[in-house]
Amino acid sequence: MSYDAVVIGGGHNGLVNAAYLAKAGLNTVVLEKNEVVGGAAITEELYPGFQFTTFSYALSLLRPQVVADLDLVEHGLLVLPMPTSFNPMENGDYLLSGPDKDQNYHEFARHSRKDAEAYIDYSHMMDRVVHAAKPLFDSIPPDPTSEDPEEITRSEAVNEYVEDLDRDVRSMFRRLMTRSAADILDEYFETDIVKAYIASSGIIGTKVGPRSPGSGLVLLFHNLGETDGNYGDWGFHKGGNGGFTQALARASDVITENGRVVGVAADDGREWRAGTVVSALDPRRTFIELVDESELPGDLVERIREFKFQGVSSKVNFALDGIPEYPALAGRTDHLRGFINIGPSLDYLESAFADALAGRFSERPFLDCSIQSIIDPDMAPPGKHVMSSFVQYTPYELAGSDWQAERESLGDTVQATIESVFPGFSELVLHREVVTPLDIEEVTGLSEGNIFAGEFLLDQMYTNRPAPGWNQYRTPISGYYQCGSGTHPGGCVSGGPGMLAARQILGDLEL
Repeated sequence: MSYDAVVIGGGHNGLVNAAYLAKAGLNTVVLEKNEVVGGAAITEELYPGFQFTTFSYALSLLRPQVVADLDLVEHGLLVLPMPTSFNPMENGDYLLSGPDKDQNYHEFARHSRKDAEAYIDYSHMMDRVVHAAKPLFDSIPPDPTSEDPEEITRSEAVNEYVEDLDRDVRSMFRRLMTRSAADILDEYFETDIVKAYIASSGIIGTKVGPRSPGSGLVLLFHNLGETDGNYGDWGFHKGGNGGFTQALARASDVITENGRVVGVAADDGREWRAGTVVSALDPRRTFIELVDESELPGDLVERIREFKFQGVSSKVNFALDGIPEYPALAGRTDHLRGFINIGPSLDYLESAFADALAGRFSERPFLDCSIQSIIDPDMAPPGKHVMSSFVQYTPYELAGSDWQAERESLGDTVQATIESVFPGFSELVLHREVVTPLDIEEVTGLSEGNIFAGEFLLDQMYTNRPAPGWNQYRTPISGYYQCGSGTHPGGCVSGGPGMLAARQILGDLEL
């Protein structure tokens, strides 16, 4: 079978990439190994009548240009806003934020008038930094290793762009790049709950604590998301992320001849011939598993072998017989129309991180939960609900044990943590699904269960993602490209890598 282009992996970046190539007139095929597509962005009925977002569960970083270029709204894109963030406290109080800035001011002022004022200043500064970072996020990075005059000019232009930013914006941008989320938040706020609420976005999916250098970068990345033009807003796709896209998974082996790609071969002997092959898999699979190392420069192989994955995230999904109640808000549900963050202080988050460093899952984990059926009632039978619980920290490698032995213990820990916030929660549980980092790796193909296809660390971002000199979606094998989340701009459901890789491929083909 012959095609113009073969894309390996039917996850969202693979699909975005293939759609751009096909739109440009290339006869393109997407190869997906799983019989049931889904992987990292799947919706499954694991309990009769209940639709679960098994892995990826929220949508915000999807690039507006991808939506427009591919006419995704006409093809069924429907993002439902998740307007609230509910942050329970250990003393029975809470912090509840939403879309109304005046209400947020009064809510923050309940805890600290100083923090209410500071939140206005902080939000304004973050909006300015995000606005400044967006052009870098949505463009192909320069190659700092290249001696091509055009690339040298592009590198100089990026440096000049950053230097020309307003001094306070440039200062904050650099601090976010190199410092911890806690360092920055301590400059603005005084209350534990406010700092923990914001800092939680600096640890999601990454083996860092809120006081670790690098958590500022993760915090900035998650603020780059937008819904309807509002930076930092998050949404939920109708029917779950399985209603938006399909899986990222390993499909086959790349066939090369004389240093050039000529197609893809599956384990069963089938072959797809094409002059362009694109891997939507992570860097380890793209460079180490799909091709012979002898086809690659030794320094690139060494870099990919050193590339850090370090998955530390899990999911526990629940089918519920009703809505859990928070004692201070009994009888209400308005606080449950978005995210529920269980992590009331920086000390709490740092303690959970310390467990991961010791090689064990956190006894008091940070949980990012959402009762998605409140936003989308079609996900559960009438009067019933589904609850998605993202868990941090759960290291891929456990000290003295393994995930087969610890799976249900993790589920019990997460359920007990939710029970401590919502008394009687366990009585509502009809079904529970525990998804460990090992499950994420085995089902989606994401190495070590890292949900971003590689850690968000400064030396693994922008011109370093996945390797200096190979950060522009090409590989050393002519005609073989990469478009997974292990390339710029990185993980989450953004479509950015797929879009930018397609731009590079079409430019090389002069289409």
